[in-house]
Amino acid sequence: MQNNIVETNKTEVIYSRKNPFPATVLKNINLNLEGSNRETRHLELSLKGSGFTYNPGDTLGIVPENEIQLVEELISEMKWDGEALVPINKLGEQLPLKEALTTYFEITLLTKKILQTASNLTDNEEIKNLVAPENAAQLKEYMYGRDVLDMLRDFGPWNTTAEEFVTLLRKMPPRLYSISSSLAANPDEVHLTISAVRYNSNGRDRSGVCSVQCAERIAVNDTLPIFIQTNKHFHLPESEDVNIIMVGPGTGIAPFRAFIQELSIRKGSGKSWLFFGAQHSSTDYLYQEELEKFQQDNVLTHLTTAFSRDTEEKVYVQHRMLENSKELYEWIQGGAHFYVCGDKEYMAKDVNEALITIVEKEGNLDREAAEAYVTEMQKSKRYQKDVY
Repeated sequence: MQNNIVETNKTEVIYSRKNPFPATVLKNINLNLEGSNRETRHLELSLKGSGFTYNPGDTLGIVPENEIQLVEELISEMKWDGEALVPINKLGEQLPLKEALTTYFEITLLTKKILQTASNLTDNEEIKNLVAPENAAQLKEYMYGRDVLDMLRDFGPWNTTAEEFVTLLRKMPPRLYSISSSLAANPDEVHLTISAVRYNSNGRDRSGVCSVQCAERIAVNDTLPIFIQTNKHFHLPESEDVNIIMVGPGTGIAPFRAFIQELSIRKGSGKSWLFFGAQHSSTDYLYQEELEKFQQDNVLTHLTTAFSRDTEEKVYVQHRMLENSKELYEWIQGGAHFYVCGDKEYMAKDVNEALITIVEKEGNLDREAAEAYVTEMQKSKRYQKDVY
């Protein structure tokens, strides 16, 4: 007698940028100590069941939510019904307005397109003048540090419904953060190092959508929708015997924590040198115990710090590089890979200038030749940046 075998095909869920994984929060602590004017959150998330893998240098995307208070102020300003259904995409899918503004739409940033389209929904002459082609500079200045609520308050009365208004808004983009852990050292986990962004602009307190959600509204056992984004342009050398130099002040430490953890597992012969900077050693020295332990264990060969507010004259990582120019140049000449992570606008430029100066001085080259040397390091992938 033949047995009938019934196969049940379970559809395997594939998590990705389009279908983020709900990662459980295992740990969420403030790395800064009492008295600091900074707040840097260390998050540990579970990857169990996600199917995700990553390499040191990769980034993690979080799909954040807007602050409920801001959403409620916006709805109140326009006297709309928060429970009214509104379209969220071209497929005709709908959500209640309050939920759509919280979870789906970007409302904390203004764009030229939003202001131009919004100018057709009001008789206000100011906004029409602002979006005129000849006023591009004023438009750019207006958008800086303002959000959708500012626009609604500044240019009414509005001739629009909630259903029509949300079509102006773009979908909430994910926020990307450098991963601060090695998967080899932390199986089934991913760690992040996030600075909480808070500031006052145009008479209102503002906060980073994702960073302050993580700082104030995400607790252990909550979930965050996440995905992994590979970073092919920022990674450890293939050979475990190559020396590396890492420059990462503040949250720029994140990928280098991952690098160092990975080195502790690999146990290659390559040496490592970290330059870390912050304001005060007593309150802002992120991962101090870990880093000092790695140094004691010879995973980290050199640990050079710069605490800018601990001395009369501000000392930054680029100053520490210049102080160590001879040995740094010897490492570079010996084939070391050079990495920098953090602020693009100031720090990365200053570090780049310091590197050129070191090559110029120690290599006995003119400025142009030193610049060419550093450019060649970048072309050969020996000089990599993760800046934002």
